Amino acid sequence: MNIYRINTIEELIKENPYVGRGIIIGRTCDGSKATLAYFIMGRSANSRNRIFSEKEGEVFTEPFDVTKVEDPSLIIYRAIRSFKGSVIVTNGDQTDTIYDGLAQGKSFSEALASRTFEPDRPNFTPRISGILYLEEGEFHYDMSILKSADEEGSACNRYTFSYTALSGLGHFLHTYLCDGTPIPTFTGEPERVKIPDSIDDFTKELWESLDENNKISLYVRYVDLKDGSAENRLINKNV
Repeated sequence: MNIYRINTIEELIKENPYVGRGIIIGRTCDGSKATLAYFIMGRSANSRNRIFSEKEGEVFTEPFDVTKVEDPSLIIYRAIRSFKGSVIVTNGDQTDTIYDGLAQGKSFSEALASRTFEPDRPNFTPRISGILYLEEGEFHYDMSILKSADEEGSACNRYTFSYTALSGLGHFLHTYLCDGTPIPTFTGEPERVKIPDSIDDFTKELWESLDENNKISLYVRYVDLKDGSAENRLINKNV
């Protein structure tokens, strides 16, 4: 077993019908750009009734049809937000918890210490988060998962992973291993994934690899490390 193997995103998810929500952070093969991707999937009508929207560099989940919203508490939130030289991405309203914590001088993991997994028994969906620290033409990044310690939701286990940004390498963290009842929680370290130089190639590969029935929305951002300029791609199944 090669623990340093780098898979394509297609190899990681193509045959998996339900990986839930996912975050990918990494660096392009040529080393010139930082990469961030976030996608959502859904099985219920309430979860599928969503789109991504971007406003002044921030990304939000929003209802596609407001008349069909059943419970907005866990599905409507700000997914991507910037704080000074950092970019925060999460699968819930902990985006704002991290932002507020950084503003108070806390670290990424310290800010998340006040949060736990989602209260959606019996799945207890993990809260997954990431942050890119961009500075002077370089960057590094952290990723976090908060998940139930047992099937009763009696305690929360918190894991933080810190990475040096290496060319061609990204890390992929998602909420679920696969479909099921209850849905099995992601386990282990974030998966190693190849980051292509082209944002369009990566966006296409990722979107087409997600299960057609369950995918909802995808957002990808490439940040040029020399001048800080950003390219973004946003895809919504509901249009």
